[in-house]
Amino acid sequence: MRALRRLFASVLLIGAALVALGALVPSTRPGLRAGLDRAGLGSTAERWLGPVALADRPTDHAGAPGEAPRAASPLPPAVTAVRAGTRLFRDRLYVSGTLVAREEAMVGPQIDGLRITELLADDGDRVAKGQVLARLDRTQLDALAAESDAALARADAAVAQAQNAIAQFDATNAQAQADYSRATRLETGVISQSALDSRASAARAGAAQLAGARSALAVAEADRRSQQAQRRELDVRIARTEVRAPVAGVVSRRTARLGALAMNGGDALFRLTQDGAIDLDAEAPEDALTRVRLGMSAGVTVSGTPAPVEGRVRLISSEIDKTSRLGHVRIALAGDAAARIGAFATAVVDVGQRDGVAVPATALAGQDGDWSVEVVGEGDRVERRSVQRGLADGTEVEIRQGLRPGETVLARAAAFLRAGDVVRPMGPSDGTMPAKEASR
Repeated sequence: MRALRRLFASVLLIGAALVALGALVPSTRPGLRAGLDRAGLGSTAERWLGPVALADRPTDHAGAPGEAPRAASPLPPAVTAVRAGTRLFRDRLYVSGTLVAREEAMVGPQIDGLRITELLADDGDRVAKGQVLARLDRTQLDALAAESDAALARADAAVAQAQNAIAQFDATNAQAQADYSRATRLETGVISQSALDSRASAARAGAAQLAGARSALAVAEADRRSQQAQRRELDVRIARTEVRAPVAGVVSRRTARLGALAMNGGDALFRLTQDGAIDLDAEAPEDALTRVRLGMSAGVTVSGTPAPVEGRVRLISSEIDKTSRLGHVRIALAGDAAARIGAFATAVVDVGQRDGVAVPATALAGQDGDWSVEVVGEGDRVERRSVQRGLADGTEVEIRQGLRPGETVLARAAAFLRAGDVVRPMGPSDGTMPAKEASR
């Protein structure tokens, strides 16, 4: 019994060795199973070694009789390929910046030292030209106006008095001149010389009094004009107690406070955006500014708004910052745009458009102008071709030179492929990949 066990163990060891040899040389497995079956040990070995180890497996290649089996050649690697097509590319310039007022009016007091007594406009209000925005205290000016009115009345009375004196002296002078004239026509001896001298003196006195009255009238009239000028100055100062809008627009900021003193040297009481016009003040690289022209359309997206608004390039800066190498572009927003000064915004300027050969951006390899794509040529062989890159639009780029429409390129540049490698291109001829094929 013990000898039989030793014999059985030896057979199992030999079978294990043959199984290991069969793993290395698959063609020995059918003979192993047949030999164990003839010895009546097939079921026992299968119980100990497992059915999989003794299972017959087909050979990878059925050769001719007496010929050693050969392994099958591997399939070429599968790659996703697309066909280059022609499409319309748009040259776009992406800029960003801050919304500013196109023209901003600073409204401050035109008279110092008066308190604000009334506010008639607030932030966001649309106002007309000349509309009253605030009123200042005019009590002191009203008192000065009353005093000026009294002085002006006195000047008017002085003028009237001078005019009456002129009339009186004019009559006296006329009488004296007439008496003197008659006396000079009398013969000598009719009137004494003393009487003639007296009448001559009276005529000269009358003329002098008339001249004095006229001078007094001139002084009175000058004083009245001075009082009138002072009154007009007071009227101007009183009118300036009403702070008015110099232009029509929208109040962007109000710093005026009730009871505060209005001072010329302080902040403006109101800031007005003329006509409510708002611009995007954006920065752009100096090389991009050469492609921008006045009037180009742009889509402006304001922070916090879902949809872009229409805009147009209104101003291109003629100066480049020597430190940042950036220039400024002003883009005018449409009048009905829901925008606020100071908000951040981005814009896409439509610089131009043209038709070109399109490939996915992932198909390009390289950098700094040295670009290439991998083209699938005759016999499904890979050809690395240098190309000139053009515009980028979405997920596709334009190929200016080096590729013709209809040629097949790898959708993703593969670093493990070399020129001349054979591949298995997958994907329809129009360049779209079904989900199942794309995932393989």
